[in-house]
Amino acid sequence: MARGWPATLSDGLVGVRPLVRRDASTWARLRSENADWLVQWEATLPRGEGNAPESYGATIATLRRRAREGSAMPFAVTWAGDMVGQVTVSGITRGSALWASIGYWVARSHAGRGVTPTAVALVCDHLFTKAGLHRIEISIRPENAASLRVVEKLGFEEFGLAPRYLHIAGEWRDHRMFQLLQEDVPHGVLARLRGDGSTT
Repeated sequence: MARGWPATLSDGLVGVRPLVRRDASTWARLRSENADWLVQWEATLPRGEGNAPESYGATIATLRRRAREGSAMPFAVTWAGDMVGQVTVSGITRGSALWASIGYWVARSHAGRGVTPTAVALVCDHLFTKAGLHRIEISIRPENAASLRVVEKLGFEEFGLAPRYLHIAGEWRDHRMFQLLQEDVPHGVLARLRGDGSTT
């Protein structure tokens, strides 16, 4: 089991909690309603690598297995208690690295309300404090303006461009690479997002 998992976190109306099997119908509805909003940014499998899981059951089974193994934390994002998106921590690496990567999506109906930055900030603070990680990485396609605003608000530092980094929508796509170190946010990521005077 991943250190610090499971966890339920909240700030005002925004929360994150473990994805569970009973989220299946909500997850399927959100994915269907937001297909055109999400598909252009999501990873696909190149030819010869099998088929991506199409059902929620297959997806959650894989994520739960990875959480048991300590390599992932699959969170549902909630607004006033209702699921509206997902934040997934993956590639958790311990030992001398202590890092992980984060991916996220939110329903178009809740975009622009500060839901995603708050949810990601909650997860980052949890990773730095309870999970004991040192570095968090987020990779974003250069065209994804909404996602780029999230890392800007949270103060992630861009450290490079990864050419043809991930297979998305049938092609290998470049990604801008961002990172945040634990020592960069001594008062926390959520405090930085809020603009608290105590942050650096």
